[in-house]
Amino acid sequence: MKSIDALDARILLALDDEPGATILRLAKVLGVSRNTVHARLQRMDRDDVLLGFSQRVPPASMGYDLVAFLSLAISQSEGTAALELLETIPEVVEVHATTGEADLLVKVVARDTADLHRITTSILGIEGMVRSSTAVSLWQTMPNRTRALLEALARGGT
Repeated sequence: MKSIDALDARILLALDDEPGATILRLAKVLGVSRNTVHARLQRMDRDDVLLGFSQRVPPASMGYDLVAFLSLAISQSEGTAALELLETIPEVVEVHATTGEADLLVKVVARDTADLHRITTSILGIEGMVRSSTAVSLWQTMPNRTRALLEALARGGT
């Protein structure tokens, strides 16, 4: 993934403030040319810097009010196949390979505890899953955020 600079960060912050802004509007707000804004947005899109719009939709708006984190130990010989099968479960919204006791940290969403049981049972049914531990989120104290990082970068920080 390519990195972004201060102007890219300013463009993204302006879009965060006004998601429906046109390229012309962004150019006026930022005091740069329309072609500059357009070229930068195209480059960021091409370089996979911009996440898809689906990343902005909270699962709770679709009825998935429960969030849980599963620590999974997997058989090393079956890891790739297990990961591919995890990706087929829609309620699996994030997966990280980790160090320590577990091999994977998996964020799942569910409608309720019965639904969470169904999802975890499905995950444990995947060939290569050795064991799991589940932690249910009681509430989100701070959402996923990158705005503070963009603001620092826009000010010339790193």
